[in-house]
Amino acid sequence: MNKMMQLKMPQCRDRSRPVFFALSSALCALVLAGCNVGPKYHTPPPPQIAASNYKESTVNFQNQPGWKVASPSAPMLRGKWWEVFNEPELNSLEDQLNISNYTIKQYFNQYMEARALVAEARSQYWPTLTFVPSWSRQKTSGNLRSSTYANTGATSTIWQAPLDASWSPDLWGKVRNEVRSAEYAAQISAADLAYETLTEQASLAEYYFEIRGQDELQVILNQTVDADQKALDANQGAYQAGTGDYISVVEARATLQAAQSAATNVGLARAQYEHAIAVLLGKVATDFSIPVKPMIYSPPPIPTGVPSQLLERRPDIAAAERTLAEANATIGIGYGAFFPQVTLSASGGTEASNIARMADWPSRFWSLGASASQIVFDAGLYRAELHQYEAAYNADLASYRQTTLTAFQQVEDALAGFRIYSQQFLQEQEAVRSSQDFLNLETQRYNTGVDPYVDVVTAQTTLLGDQQALNVLQVSQMMSAVELIESLGGGWDLSQLPTAAQTGAKVPNSAYALQK
Repeated sequence: MNKMMQLKMPQCRDRSRPVFFALSSALCALVLAGCNVGPKYHTPPPPQIAASNYKESTVNFQNQPGWKVASPSAPMLRGKWWEVFNEPELNSLEDQLNISNYTIKQYFNQYMEARALVAEARSQYWPTLTFVPSWSRQKTSGNLRSSTYANTGATSTIWQAPLDASWSPDLWGKVRNEVRSAEYAAQISAADLAYETLTEQASLAEYYFEIRGQDELQVILNQTVDADQKALDANQGAYQAGTGDYISVVEARATLQAAQSAATNVGLARAQYEHAIAVLLGKVATDFSIPVKPMIYSPPPIPTGVPSQLLERRPDIAAAERTLAEANATIGIGYGAFFPQVTLSASGGTEASNIARMADWPSRFWSLGASASQIVFDAGLYRAELHQYEAAYNADLASYRQTTLTAFQQVEDALAGFRIYSQQFLQEQEAVRSSQDFLNLETQRYNTGVDPYVDVVTAQTTLLGDQQALNVLQVSQMMSAVELIESLGGGWDLSQLPTAAQTGAKVPNSAYALQK
């Protein structure tokens, strides 16, 4: 019987060892790898787009005159989208804006701040090491205990060189979710930077075309003033010669004065647009000016692509989607709060009363420890926070879908404006020709004595009104072109959004240097 027990017992111990080691290995793997609690993120499905072209595109209005949209197969704009207007002065201003605009600089540094926060979050993966060398000299009291002998106390000197280590392993994925949240926030910041840059670039282009429109309007009004001055001179001469009446002189003078007032007023709007461009370029408005150069522009063909491409070209849509991913990671952080936090600590070093003996082997000391903390009662705090994070996610999801719908609305609005303004521009051109014919005929009838001068004034007013309307439509066409490019995302696409790994890449210290 004893022999059988002696034979079986070793066999029993041999079977338990593999089980023990297997369990230990599994436990170690769990500790090292941890688990990630919380919902897994999935990009929300995009809206179902059945149309192959935008509704307001001229592709769907083949028989209407005016501007024609570029072929859907034409390559989309990339990079410096403003070069499509073929205006060297605008190109130069846009290049200056990309370097000197302070709002762009603000968003860029906010992006750099977000990247620094990624590095801060990733630092939690590693232990914290602290080296605290110290020196102290102390004397103890001589009256700490009863004694019949004189006791002067003890004086001691202590030299210490400890190295402390502390580490909280990421067992439940809390740190990983914090890192993901920081990475997504950096991507949001990068998309915001791209969107703000596009907004500033579009504003500059719009102000530029507004100025050129004001310059062209100034030419129109100056020509009107010259014509009205000649008419006034002629009427005054006729009146003084006794062949004309005084009422014609008064009407000509009133018409001239109204034209002069309108010509003077043009300078106000031009000055304000010029000042706005100076601010965009980071310059003092007092020291900045744009030379007068009246020009007549024709809007270029702008490739729009197909509607399904819009989601990949708008930086604000990318920011809204990354905000949703960040909110999902925050939910994971909330779940991690329900689990215990484990902290491993270690300390070691040398200690001696004489610095010369600090390197001696007996001077060493060390300690190891581990602790775990878990909230057992918080009156529903963690659960309420989790509900808060989930509600925030749902709100961000609604915001993402609303941003998407607004993007399509803006594209359709710009296309409709572009198309309709171009048709109206052609119609207004015909109106200007007719008004000019009307003025020529009335001038002839007045010179032959058939009609009074008031009919000439009416024809002049009609022509000037049509010329001003044509100028407004020309500027509106160019503005719609800029708005269309902006609503299509300019030259941006998702490939320019930094990846999660890129947001955490090391940045040279010079990028964080204080700006003077």
